[in-house]
Amino acid sequence: MRAVRFVVPEGIDDPLRVSGGNVYDRRVRDGLRRRGWQVEMHEAADGAAVAEAVGHAGGTVLVDGLAAGWAAHALDAAADRIRLVVLAHMIAAAFPGADAATVDAERRSIRAAHRVVATSRWTAGELVTRGLADHARITVAAPGTGSVAQGPDAGAAEPGDARRLLCVGVVAPHKGQDLLLEALAGLAERDWTCTLVGSALTSPAFAAGIARQSTAFAGRVRMPGVLGDAALADEYRRSGVLVAPSRVESAGMAIADARARGIPVIGTAVGGIPDTVAGGGAILVPPDDPVALAAALRAWLTDPVLRARLRGEARAAAETAPHWDDTIAVIERALVTA
Repeated sequence: MRAVRFVVPEGIDDPLRVSGGNVYDRRVRDGLRRRGWQVEMHEAADGAAVAEAVGHAGGTVLVDGLAAGWAAHALDAAADRIRLVVLAHMIAAAFPGADAATVDAERRSIRAAHRVVATSRWTAGELVTRGLADHARITVAAPGTGSVAQGPDAGAAEPGDARRLLCVGVVAPHKGQDLLLEALAGLAERDWTCTLVGSALTSPAFAAGIARQSTAFAGRVRMPGVLGDAALADEYRRSGVLVAPSRVESAGMAIADARARGIPVIGTAVGGIPDTVAGGGAILVPPDDPVALAAALRAWLTDPVLRARLRGEARAAAETAPHWDDTIAVIERALVTA
């Protein structure tokens, strides 16, 4: 039986800590097990826990990139006796204001890896451009859609209410919910509602500010927090468009989910988003530009011809959306060849 030790941040199954990275890690764990792998999970809260997880390990060790940066020294020390694979969801150095210590730790942990799995072509490009890894060591495993065991969750369905806007992601500065609210403030005369789904634990102060701002919209903006699978699927079904106003984004799990359901996307042209929406069904605007975002939302709400085109393109894109089976197969090959 093939075996791997998988080191991840603490709480990947915690329903209150839902994030794209946690969902991806769970899919990898469950998918590898279904393919016959023995997956030994280690949840780490800090660098000491990461160091302990790799300290006496042998064989193949897969480490989530966030956890890897907490214990770069330990990974470097262990690299000569384990096959180390780092799973890079995002590049810390790409975040505005990233501190030098974090960037240096990321650099050292990725350089220690025998192979790096990047979750988007953009992330892979950043790894190369920033001198963190060469092409030969990188495998791109973009997030899939649907259940590893059962295939797609829904597929393209009947379009939801165009007036229902949906934004899914942790409530944090890099996700840009503040930009969305600023854009919506200029659309007060239009008929719309907006649901902001996501955890407030990543950036509590920012999330509290978004909650305060949302009260100015007299109930038109809802913040239900983290939703379970069934409730989130229901939000997707009822919504007409997904809004992704991110400042930084590797690929976007919510965007992939919307694509699989044939739901159009209005997002920012940053990171891996353009790749994720390749094939149409999306409007992309410059990042950090609430005026451009407001214009795109206004066009969606007022132009039925535009809506029909975007919905048709989104439904076509859903037919070719990658599945998690494909993603796991790519990761499996990376682990075997590390």
